[in-house]
Amino acid sequence: MSARKETVIGVILVLVYTGAISLADAITKQIAGHYEAPQLFAVSGLAVAGLCLVAARPAGRVPRTDFAVPTAARCVLGVLASLAFFLAFRFLPLAEVFLFIGLMPIISAALSGPVLGEPVRPATWGALVIGGLGVFFLFPAGVHDIGPGHAIALFAATSGSLSMVLSRYISNRENRSLAQVFYPNLTLGAVMCLALPLVWQPMSAMEWALVGAYSLALFAARWLCVLALKLLPVHVVTLLMSLQFLWMVWLGNRFFGEQPGLHVYVGAVVVAGAGAVLVIQRLSPRRATEAVT
Repeated sequence: MSARKETVIGVILVLVYTGAISLADAITKQIAGHYEAPQLFAVSGLAVAGLCLVAARPAGRVPRTDFAVPTAARCVLGVLASLAFFLAFRFLPLAEVFLFIGLMPIISAALSGPVLGEPVRPATWGALVIGGLGVFFLFPAGVHDIGPGHAIALFAATSGSLSMVLSRYISNRENRSLAQVFYPNLTLGAVMCLALPLVWQPMSAMEWALVGAYSLALFAARWLCVLALKLLPVHVVTLLMSLQFLWMVWLGNRFFGEQPGLHVYVGAVVVAGAGAVLVIQRLSPRRATEAVT
C-alpha cells in the first residue's frame, strides 16, 4: 500500500473513531455522577473483552500477542488513563476535557523518538506546539483557574499518550489488532471487579442499556484507533482527534446544557488547524517518496 493511500485510510479511521469515542465519553459523563468508576469499568471492560472474543471467532482462539511486556504496560496504563478520564469528566465540561486531549500529540511526539525511533521534524514540531497552545485558551483568566480536574485530565492525557505510543510499537511488529483491545480491557474489567463489592449500586434497565451502548462504542473506537496507529504516526493520529471537539460540543450542548465560551472555540480552531498541517505534510509528494525509500 502506498504512503498516500495509508494516510487517507488512516485519516478516515480516525474520523470514525472520533464519533465513536465521543459517544462513549458522553455516556461516561452521564453515568459518572451516579456511579463510581469501578462499577462502570468492571462491566464495560469485560463486555469489550467479550466483544473481542466474538470478533475473533473466525480464528477460533483467544487473541494472542508475541509482545507480552509492552502489552502488559498498556494494560496498566489503560487502567490509569480510564480512571483519570472518568474523574476528569466528573469535574470538567466535555469541551474542556477535549483541550487536554489536544496535548496528547506533543506528548506522543516527544516519546516517539526514544520509544519508536520515529524522529519528529522541526516543521512538525512547530505544528504540534501551535496545537498545544490551543489548550491554553482554556484559561482566559490565567493559570489560577486551574483546579484538580485539570490536573487529573493532564495525567489522563499523559498516560493515554504513552499507551498509544506502545500500541504503535506493537502494531509495527505484528498484525494482531484485536489483542491490543482484548487484554487492556480484560485487565481493566478484572481489576475493577476487585473493588466492585464496595461500590456496587443497582442499575435500571435504561442504565444497563447505556452501559451496553458505551461498551459497543468503546470497542469500536479502540479497535479503530489500533488500526489507525498502524498506518499513521502517533502524533498525527492524536492531533487528528481534535475533530472530536465538534462531537463533544454538540453532545455537551444537546444532552448536558453546556455552552462553551468563545475562548474554547478559538482553542479548538488552533488545534484543528495544526492537525490539518500535519495531514498535508503526510500527503505531500516529497513525504510519500521518503516513506517509500
